[in-house]
Amino acid sequence: MLEVFNRKTKHLQKDRAARNVEESRKVDYLKDEVAMRLCERLLDIKRNFPHVLDLGANSCNIAKALTTPNLDITTPEGTVSPPLADKISKLTCVETSRALLHRDEDLPFNKEIEIQRDIIPDLETLPYEPNSFDAVLSSLSIHWINDLPALLEQVNTILKPDAPFIAAMFGGDTLYELRGSLQLADMERRGGVSPHVSPLADVKDVGSLLNRAGFKMLTVDVEDIVVEFPDTFALMQDLQAMGESNAIMNRDSAPLSRDVLLANEAIYRSLHKEDDAPGIPATFRLIYMIGWKEGKNQAQPLQRGSGDVNLKDILGGGEFDRP
Repeated sequence: MLEVFNRKTKHLQKDRAARNVEESRKVDYLKDEVAMRLCERLLDIKRNFPHVLDLGANSCNIAKALTTPNLDITTPEGTVSPPLADKISKLTCVETSRALLHRDEDLPFNKEIEIQRDIIPDLETLPYEPNSFDAVLSSLSIHWINDLPALLEQVNTILKPDAPFIAAMFGGDTLYELRGSLQLADMERRGGVSPHVSPLADVKDVGSLLNRAGFKMLTVDVEDIVVEFPDTFALMQDLQAMGESNAIMNRDSAPLSRDVLLANEAIYRSLHKEDDAPGIPATFRLIYMIGWKEGKNQAQPLQRGSGDVNLKDILGGGEFDRP
């Protein structure tokens, strides 16, 4: 197996970030938002989930999202609908970093859902029996996995039949602004290029990986979240506090020089800052995926060519009247 990411480095980055509790919580805005958007997908599944696995739980952001009332959805009586935690009996949260996983265990949401916290040496080897979980959720963790096909096969194995895997991960164009400006700054000041932003999977590959792992009824979609920062220094500080710094194998461990950082700031602003914007934009591309483990009574897609309606009849044969 080709190892792209240094797992020990990533573990240390997570631990170091989580130990600064106040700063770590302050930069959870992205992980909390993505966890909320991920959990909203459970609203479309009309069933309860006795036992759910949160794969790569970080600081239990999914648990926080599940215990938040659905403020944008009201019941016929006009009251706020209950939190999604009501659909889940037990949530097992698994992580490699003890400091990160237990960071928020004193917060109120822990009393609103049964949480089991498991520490394992490596997220790429899951210690659970086949057919153990009614759903597996994962938010902003699997983009650090070296052997994603093997992990997806394990997830399929530990799911019960006709159970969903719902995940969100950073995709290939995440932080393209920072990636490009750092490369140009390196070329200008050092005469060469070093990878400062870790590589990420492309959306076009995710569906085929899920299919190879045995998942059915696949749904993959992409969403960009653009966050404004005062400058590139603030952006990189937040990434470090999130535990999302570069963890590529054989990376240059020396800190970036002042010359490269200043050149990066100038290039980034010249290429990406809007004239009337006070700060600079940073794009986080999110890939959301849903795949179902095969089950006996699972709904099946219709056979190709079995439709009763011809699209040409609806679209008028592809011809449109011009004004």
